[in-house]
Amino acid sequence: MSLFLHNTLTRRKEAFTPADPARVTMYVCGPTVYSYAHIGNARPAVVFDVLYRLLRQRYPHVIYARNITDIDDKINAAAQAQNIAIGEITSKFTAVYHDDMAALGVLPPTIEPFATAHIAQIVAMIEKLMAKGHAYAAEGHVLFHVPSFADYGRLSGRDRDDMIAGARVEVAPYKKDPADFILWKPSTPNLPGWDSPWGRGRPGWHIECSSMIETHLGDTIDIHGGGHDLIFPHHENEIAQGTCAHNGAPYCRVWMHNGFLTMDREKMSKSLGNIALVHDILKTAPGEAVRWALLSAQYRQPLDWSDDLVAQSKRTLDRLYRALEAADPGDIQAPAPEAFAAALDDDLNTPQAMAELAALAKAVNQATDGAERKRLGAALKASGAMLGVLQQTPADWFATTSGGKTIDAAVVEGLIAARAAARQAKNFAEADRLRRELADLGVTIEDRGGGTTWRVAG
Repeated sequence: MSLFLHNTLTRRKEAFTPADPARVTMYVCGPTVYSYAHIGNARPAVVFDVLYRLLRQRYPHVIYARNITDIDDKINAAAQAQNIAIGEITSKFTAVYHDDMAALGVLPPTIEPFATAHIAQIVAMIEKLMAKGHAYAAEGHVLFHVPSFADYGRLSGRDRDDMIAGARVEVAPYKKDPADFILWKPSTPNLPGWDSPWGRGRPGWHIECSSMIETHLGDTIDIHGGGHDLIFPHHENEIAQGTCAHNGAPYCRVWMHNGFLTMDREKMSKSLGNIALVHDILKTAPGEAVRWALLSAQYRQPLDWSDDLVAQSKRTLDRLYRALEAADPGDIQAPAPEAFAAALDDDLNTPQAMAELAALAKAVNQATDGAERKRLGAALKASGAMLGVLQQTPADWFATTSGGKTIDAAVVEGLIAARAAARQAKNFAEADRLRRELADLGVTIEDRGGGTTWRVAG
């Protein structure tokens, strides 16, 4: 089966063929670490984690780079507002981001480059662009000269006037063209800065990614991913820089962009005050349910975020884990069904893949042969792994509350045994009290012919 991916640059789905099957390269724009990540920031991390998992099954060596932007005007402003060192801000929120993404089941990338560790490479790329006539220095700044790159605007499909308006470019007398964008800017003594041929300063945002890609992945990469909001100006500017620095070599072969998250059908934004932070969501929902919710729409489509979506995702995972529990596959290995793999091969069609998981769980529950049930359970677990779910034991999943807290199974079993003894002694008041105590712990019990089963409520 071939993997088909929608290429933003060509505006169509294409069969993915890496330049070198022995070394597949992918870069995804990571966080700017000045605050907690919101759920919109988490969507590309989860989406491209699924792609990373898929690529690793197909190719022997996948290099996945996801950067950390640790020098930025928003970081500077946050540090000044809190009267603390910039490094305190960036180290704190880098650690928070790592913890939040780990809770969502996101694998660490192969490489996680930090912008501040690449200042020398950034300066070298700027010098290269200047030598080739694509950039110029003016009043302590260095700017990319947009008219020097004829293909500028191809990725976004915008005309010149739209691009200037969309970029919200700074009107400055030192610009040769209104669309020119900053590669290097001067730093005042109270701001972070590095020595350069143009004076003490710091890099612009766009040149950071181009330089880190060049350093770790090469002149041309296979896949570049990010949110839809990055198409212009960030990725458009990356293409201009990378292509011009490398004598016209293609910067990236496949561009992929995930859709926006909305809340009550409105775009999530800080200005509207409708931001949902991953850190807060994880206090009330298991990370795996949040991940499932993020994958419930095909990645290029908008996704409306709500508490109900997360609750429904939790219930769906409950059903899948119950099927896995019934199958009890143990260490049996089985491949994911072809229909499931075909769904992911079709531009990461996660809703269809989820439907195939549901069908597989139904087959588990209907199987009458124990060996066949175990094989189906192993296939269910293998399929879940490709989405980054169903990797806990059912016991661990059902012992976890919606807020991510683990319930002590031994305590629960002890209370259930005490309740059984009370019922045997016809002390129904005590049995009811013990049921209430279990409920207070967040545990739902069900009396069956073979005994009492329990699960976390929610």
